[in-house]
Amino acid sequence: MSATMSGAYTEYGKGLSRHSLFKLHNQQLSEDLVQDTYFKTWSYLVRGGKIDIMRSFLYHTLNCLIIDEYRKRSTSSLDALVEKGYEPGEDKTEILINQFDGKIALHLLDKLPEKYRVILNMRYQQQLSLTEMSALTGQSKNALSVQIHRGLTKLKALYTH
Repeated sequence: MSATMSGAYTEYGKGLSRHSLFKLHNQQLSEDLVQDTYFKTWSYLVRGGKIDIMRSFLYHTLNCLIIDEYRKRSTSSLDALVEKGYEPGEDKTEILINQFDGKIALHLLDKLPEKYRVILNMRYQQQLSLTEMSALTGQSKNALSVQIHRGLTKLKALYTH
């Protein structure tokens, strides 16, 4: 077994080192992972494992170790950022678009007839319920609901033009 491993080290060692260095850009870490690759391969053979093609087994093992290293890096760097006070944000694009559209709609309210403008202002700017609006205006909730619907339809027509 040791003759097989020393032959594999002589034959594939430089190629594994280059491959690892290319992936990680860190000489010391690359050498450590190549050594771990040979150690894991040797442990596998000692436990009675069978390797058909040594080269592909070594590269597969090395690639798994490289992937593990990538995962460690990303986790530790995020942990370091969180410790420094960084908090991952959320995408606020949709919120900003909605705010922008809302401001445009407020400016377009001035172009609506007064009865729709007043009702929409009460409903959406003052956030009054239909019951509260009915008490203020003396109109039924149904009439107010119809005016809100018609006012929104007119507002949408102005917005799309």
